[in-house]
Amino acid sequence: MEVRATSKHLPISPQKIRLVCDLVRGMEANEAADLLRHMPQKGAGLLLKTLNSALANAENNFELDPNLMVITQVYANEGPRRPWRRFGARGRFKPITRRTSHLTVVLSEREPEAVTAGKED
Repeated sequence: MEVRATSKHLPISPQKIRLVCDLVRGMEANEAADLLRHMPQKGAGLLLKTLNSALANAENNFELDPNLMVITQVYANEGPRRPWRRFGARGRFKPITRRTSHLTVVLSEREPEAVTAGKED
């Protein structure tokens, strides 16, 4: 079972948020949330919000245990670009491109650990 959450039009470039995405890909969701809470990057806070939304989707919509969720996919695509302007010296115009991102987090349920019955030390 896959659970997905998406955040669109985030005010950060995809290149910057991909650096944070690469750190948490493949981790358990609770472990990744603890890591993201203590990171100074702006993208970590945005990714944490999306991860919490995916965990809430798993718990409320699909009745899955959030403690067993693993991040299988996390990616940031490019959103729309917004032209901006900066005025320079001597009446010159300096264009700037403000980039946005679309962030997607996909969680899947990890198999509960098998209890070894009848095994003695």
